[in-house]
Amino acid sequence: MRERGPDVPEPTGGSPLLAADYFDSYSVVGLLAVVGVLFVAVAFGAGKLLRPVVPTQEKFLTYECGVDPVGEGWAHTQVRYYVYSFLYVIFAVDSIFLFPWATVFAKAGYGATTLVEMFLFLGFLAIGLLYAWKKGVLAWT
Repeated sequence: MRERGPDVPEPTGGSPLLAADYFDSYSVVGLLAVVGVLFVAVAFGAGKLLRPVVPTQEKFLTYECGVDPVGEGWAHTQVRYYVYSFLYVIFAVDSIFLFPWATVFAKAGYGATTLVEMFLFLGFLAIGLLYAWKKGVLAWT
């Protein structure tokens, strides 16, 4: 017979765990999701019912940063802004990955394995950052 972990409850009365017992915990998650969706729907509905609707000609004009629009509506965007946002996303994912790694690293028997995995991950990120630096992407000109 297989050993059970500390988080798996022992069946009561010698009977195996039933599917209903297993899905009881998921019903709480489902109920919370439904309540969240209903809360957002009610908030949007109340906002639509309570807001004043007074359309004027000025409200239909394009507005950006407090400056009246001048010229064409099409403008080129520098590619370097996309690169900066991409680098931000990469390092945000890295920081999110570091938190669970730190908790697993502290557990007995996982230290060396997780240390090697994290240095491999950080090495790939360092190679990407070095590549961006060598290409001159990080130089603001």
